[in-house]
Amino acid sequence: MSVKTAPQRRLRRRRRVRAKVHGTAVRPRVSVFRSNRGIMAQLVDDDSGHTLAAASWTEPDARALPSMEQAARLGQMLAERARAAGIETVVFDRGGYRYHGRVKAFADGLREGGLSV
Repeated sequence: MSVKTAPQRRLRRRRRVRAKVHGTAVRPRVSVFRSNRGIMAQLVDDDSGHTLAAASWTEPDARALPSMEQAARLGQMLAERARAAGIETVVFDRGGYRYHGRVKAFADGLREGGLSV
């Protein structure tokens, strides 16, 4: 019996979530990546394989904020960019992470920004 590491377990959960979640041009998938230093997300059209908009913790508006505020601010920034691209609703892909903490704050920021998640 093999012992799986934490990243291996997360990737297995990620594949399980991705089997059920699919983004289109009208309703793209919000793909979230969380690291110890920050959070990144992008809107993905899985039909064409294109990224429609993205937001990262390395941007000047979010870099100096505490982690929870940073996640919420990035959600709002991505929502603004999505609305500018004409997107109103999205599918949320938590990327194998628990819907808790920074991932939840990011999703709440998307909703505050005016997207329907």
